[in-house]
Formats: sequence, C-alpha cells, structure tokens
Amino acid sequence: MSWMATARFEARTAPDGLALVQELVNTHAVERDGADLLAGHATAQQWLQDASRQWAEDRGLEPADPTLPETDLQVLRDLRASVQEMLAIPPDQRPADSVGAPSAVTQRAEVYLATDESGRVAMIPAGTGAGWLASAIWSEILLAQRTGTWSRLKLCREPGCLSAFYDASRNGSGVWHNVRSCGNIANLRASRSRKKTHATADNNPQAES
Repeated sequence: MSWMATARFEARTAPDGLALVQELVNTHAVERDGADLLAGHATAQQWLQDASRQWAEDRGLEPADPTLPETDLQVLRDLRASVQEMLAIPPDQRPADSVGAPSAVTQRAEVYLATDESGRVAMIPAGTGAGWLASAIWSEILLAQRTGTWSRLKLCREPGCLSAFYDASRNGSGVWHNVRSCGNIANLRASRSRKKTHATADNNPQAES
C-alpha cells in the first residue's frame, strides 16, 4: 500500500502522518498526472479507504471506518481547498507553533486522547468518513506545527502543477516537487522569455535609447 495520489506526481513524501495532509492536496487534477480523485463518489471512497489505511499503518493504529456518504463529497473538496490555501502561504509567514486559542475559529474537529502501557499519548481522530478525515488532517497539521515540519510541506511553484511536496533540502529552499519535470518546464519558460525579450530589443534598437 502507498500514498496513491502523491505517487502520481513522484513527489517526495512527507514524514509520518503529515503525509496524509499531502495526500489530500494531491487528489487534485493535473492534466499530465491524472484526474481529480474527489470528482466522483466512487473514486473518493476508494481514495479515502486507501489513505485511511495507510495513515493507520504508519501511525500503528487501527484503521478507521472510511464509509463516505455521497453528501460528504463536497466536504472533502472544501477541506482540500482549505489546506491548499494554507500551503499557499509562504513558509516563513506561516505560524510555526500554536499558542493559545485561535482568534477566530474557522474549522472544528474532534479527537480523543489515548495512552498505551508505555505511557505514550496519541491523538485519535474521531468520527467516520469526511468527519474522520477532517479530524486526522487538523491533528496532523497541529503536530507538524509543533515539530517544525509544517514549513517543509509546500505547493509546487509550477502553475500547471501545484502538487504538495515535502522539501527535504538543507536550507528549505525547494520550490518544485520535481526538478526534472516542473523545474525544467520553468527553466524552459524563462529561457524562451529571455530570448523573446532579446529579439524584441534587437528589432527595436531605438527602444534602448
């Protein structure tokens, strides 16, 4: 089993449960990499089932009930849009940690705390379907903000891609999910733009005077 949406982009996978947040964003449609996995109920149900199982396996927990009523389909899309908006904020402008209560609550989700015989404490998402996913997503973002990994989850700078990728570079300067694909596209576009500018200048020498 793997993170099927993220695998389509060949993007570096985020560590631990943050991969679920990345996976949700990467369900969006990109012409060269695949259709929107949340476009229809059947594909959304299959994606949620696979993603919840992968998350549970990675976290060492029991799988959740992935049953998704058709009425919850838009809830999934809205949740994805909310996370996309958060990732569109430059990493150095995002809150690095949660301090106190938010000034204005825009999303709510329920979790419960559980401990094991070793005294370890875990946040367990509550609910089923879209409700469970929202709980898991916000829990993982909270943990990522506390560990500092949240700033490493980014959207690819290529406008035609915008896939979520984990920037593992030493200085956190990565901007493309894949340098060979989106990086080359951006470099080719920039090269063509420079050539066009030079050609225009050569054809209009008076413009430089």
